[in-house]
Amino acid sequence: MRRVCVFCGSSKGAHPAYLEAAQQMGATLARRGLGLVYGGGRVGLMGAVADAALAEGGEVIGVIPESLMAWEVGHAGLADLRVVGSMHERKALMADLSDAFIALPGGYGTFEEFCETLTWAQLGLHPKPCGLLNVERYYDPLLALFDHAVAARFLRPEHRALVLEDTDPDRLLDRLAAYQPPVREKWIDRDEL
Repeated sequence: MRRVCVFCGSSKGAHPAYLEAAQQMGATLARRGLGLVYGGGRVGLMGAVADAALAEGGEVIGVIPESLMAWEVGHAGLADLRVVGSMHERKALMADLSDAFIALPGGYGTFEEFCETLTWAQLGLHPKPCGLLNVERYYDPLLALFDHAVAARFLRPEHRALVLEDTDPDRLLDRLAAYQPPVREKWIDRDEL
């Protein structure tokens, strides 16, 4: 792994542990010599993860759509801030630049970005690991939903295993580094096709 994409909220959230985890993740990436790819913002957890990586001398690449730059939330302290035309371009470029994906706490945008890269992994469009930093058990409901999808036979157990999870940035990065993608087709009931 050379670079890790981090999806996270543009707000700090209700619990101080969310901000602390973002700072810890940014610093940990930089100390490990891993570059950070993220949404390019200067606010919320996004700004915190970038600032912490920069403070440790890490490589930080921000990718932000023009529409969000217009709201002046782009991080002016980045040496590499890439402004793109749309959210679709943003996600594609972030995926191209990254070797792994991590979601910290966030809202709809974070969920959507993480689940899209997870879907791409399930479909075999990339072999990159996808992890959740489960700060204060924030992602327990989402993990329960994934388990429910397995029980309801909309998701194979090996595809549920695509989601790596930990509460500690170092352990999560170790899990991402050791990841081996499954060799399995997507379909649950191929005989029904």
